[in-house]
Amino acid sequence: MTTILGIETSCDETSVAVVDDGRRVRCNLTATQFDLHAKYGGVVPEIASRAHLEQLDLLIEEALAQATIAPEQIDAIAVTQMPGLIGSLLIGVSAAKTLAWAWDRPLVGVNHIHAHATSAAIDLTGDPWPAVALVVSGGHTSLYHVRDYDAIELLGATIDDAAGEAFDKVVSILGLGFPGGPIVDRRAAGGRADAIRLPRTMLDEGSLDFSFSGLKTAVLYHVHGPGKVSGGLEKLSEQDVSDLCASFSAAVVDVLVEKTLRAVARTGVQTVVVGGGVAANSMLRRRLGERCAAEGLALHLTPMKYCTDNAAMIAAHGYYQFVRGKRDDLGLSARASVGV
Repeated sequence: MTTILGIETSCDETSVAVVDDGRRVRCNLTATQFDLHAKYGGVVPEIASRAHLEQLDLLIEEALAQATIAPEQIDAIAVTQMPGLIGSLLIGVSAAKTLAWAWDRPLVGVNHIHAHATSAAIDLTGDPWPAVALVVSGGHTSLYHVRDYDAIELLGATIDDAAGEAFDKVVSILGLGFPGGPIVDRRAAGGRADAIRLPRTMLDEGSLDFSFSGLKTAVLYHVHGPGKVSGGLEKLSEQDVSDLCASFSAAVVDVLVEKTLRAVARTGVQTVVVGGGVAANSMLRRRLGERCAAEGLALHLTPMKYCTDNAAMIAAHGYYQFVRGKRDDLGLSARASVGV
């Protein structure tokens, strides 16, 4: 048995987990920061970094206690190295390097998006690869061809706003709060997805990239009027808001589903996996499930508890890197962006 301690601090979730053999999650603790950022309508990097500092030591201590494990029983420490907010990443990477030095344990830096791409496998009894992985989160919307845990090829990515960012912008336009994904999902349940015509941006024929900035602007102009950024919200009824949330969700989901099926056709795989915070969206889960069933494709949706940023997926992905020989020294550095 190989036991990995995982640390995740890429954005506004502070998380620590202990995972055996990439699948048995002994504990997965996450401290959220929603209340800290809600009044700003988005994540404030400086506030996020300070919150990580306040929470991380306590979470590490509690994780070891809940997992009933001592430091000497940890085989390696996996930490999110990239991508994300640089200040937040530095907190986690610094903590992981300190523990690796103090406990004399190996260190493994993990690509946060690759961990999302493979997170659906945590609760499976076997690996689903090869597969097309759709990663939809607050900062990333990407498609990958996953042949194995260390063979992940980028097929397409957003050229502007990620889907999660578009959700956050829409709730800001509507004055509904933060974060956007769960709020829109709840309101959409009471609305009509065909109530309002909104654009589906597919880009060039055959493109696997995404663009949601035009959709976001279409929602803004629908609320306030063409070319305007204010003045129309008070004219919307509660039902109007629910209809807009449902129509917006449908526009996002239609693009995500269509691009995913394009990627399947291009790669020839028979399996789709989905991860990231927006993977919790009920309309996406339902419609992608329907399309995959119609096409005879296997679909593995990341369990809800592992959709948002969490250390279990970091520890799990780190395990597969570790057993394949990956090691990082104490010169490991955080990186805000990555090209793959």
